[in-house]
Amino acid sequence: MKLLLTGGSGDLGVLLTRQLTQQGDDVINLDVAPPHEAVRGEATHIAASILDRDALKAAMKDVDCVVHIAAWHGIHENQGVKNAYDFHDLNVTGTFNVFEAAAAAGVKKAVLISSTSTDDRYGLYGHTKVLNEEMARAYAHRHDMDILTLRPRAFIPPWNRAVYQDFTEWANWFWKGAVHAADVCQATLKAVNFLKAGQKPAEPAQILTIDGAYDYTADELQNWTENSFAKRYGAEAEKLAQSFGLDTARKPKILGSADAEKLIGYRPAYSLKNLLEELEKYGRKGPQFPLAA
Repeated sequence: MKLLLTGGSGDLGVLLTRQLTQQGDDVINLDVAPPHEAVRGEATHIAASILDRDALKAAMKDVDCVVHIAAWHGIHENQGVKNAYDFHDLNVTGTFNVFEAAAAAGVKKAVLISSTSTDDRYGLYGHTKVLNEEMARAYAHRHDMDILTLRPRAFIPPWNRAVYQDFTEWANWFWKGAVHAADVCQATLKAVNFLKAGQKPAEPAQILTIDGAYDYTADELQNWTENSFAKRYGAEAEKLAQSFGLDTARKPKILGSADAEKLIGYRPAYSLKNLLEELEKYGRKGPQFPLAA
């Protein structure tokens, strides 16, 4: 299958490019940034923005499925580096351009990467994702497109040193309840393969929340105490976590991924157990980028 990834040079795009090409798909990456060196040559790179309508039109030729990733994210709002105009231009106008170009080219399959930040529907970032989801529904209805909308939690990976100075900073973020970038890649790949197999969403632009894996039982969460972590993982794990400044009394917020598990067979793999194993093995530097040579 021939796929167009928008924003394919980013954290998710590089992981997804490798997975798609390994299963024999033809990948086009439309991104203003050059492709990651780990996957350079594995996909056709088009150096363009989703605001460039002509580039999008050309990129859509013979494409079977679009995976729309390109966007400014919540971190750009939190850091104050992008304003309302920036968010609307790229996330709203850009997404419209992607869907319109796909529809004009006769592309019938798409995966939209949205965000659980739709809960903050009046924030700069969250509002753009609300509008993106509404656009996806409109195009599914108007052009008979099969679209899956994935709503992952924030998934900037631990090896992204532009955001996290070390593994423990990322671990402190993941601790509250989160999803690993590798699991978001898994979900996206399964969404693509669901559509590739000719299967249909249960509703137009069906929304699937993408959460991480959790080791706690429902009973443990319901009866949470400051000792719940130690009871689950043991005293040595508690000592390890606390030695790196992690709050073991903190209860994770779980959203769940039941619909994604049922529809596309998503099975999150990375949990606190994996984090603790990596913390013990690698310390503050954390594991290396998984596609590193």
